[in-house]
Amino acid sequence: MSTQVIPYIMLNGEAAQAIATYEQILGARVLFRQTFGEGPQMEGTALNKDQQQWISHAVLQIGDTQLMVADSLPGQPTTTGTAVNLCLMLTNPEEARRLYERLTEEGHIIEQLQAVYFSPAYAMVTDRYGVTFQLFTKRPS
Repeated sequence: MSTQVIPYIMLNGEAAQAIATYEQILGARVLFRQTFGEGPQMEGTALNKDQQQWISHAVLQIGDTQLMVADSLPGQPTTTGTAVNLCLMLTNPEEARRLYERLTEEGHIIEQLQAVYFSPAYAMVTDRYGVTFQLFTKRPS
């Protein structure tokens, strides 16, 4: 048996913007993207024109990892993305600084970027979509 764990971020109408942000900041590559309007009409769900453009499912490739992103259907419970942290494992403190500065634009800092005993450049930030990232820079070998 083979199991793969893939983080899945659920947003409330902001998935397309989050995907564009992650493409720009994290170098994400979209492997798959479908809007609610492109998929089959779900019984009992009337979507307005804007909601039809919301993302029903997307798969992003970020380095060696996949990330899934979608919007919740109107009326369904939503989460803000803060129940799980995404840890970005980095090898370069300068790259950590760049990501830190970009992810905190319109977001907020939980832990300042700094050298700590386990990492030469570590931080924890929440981006504008409510997703919390840990930036973890590995020590040189």
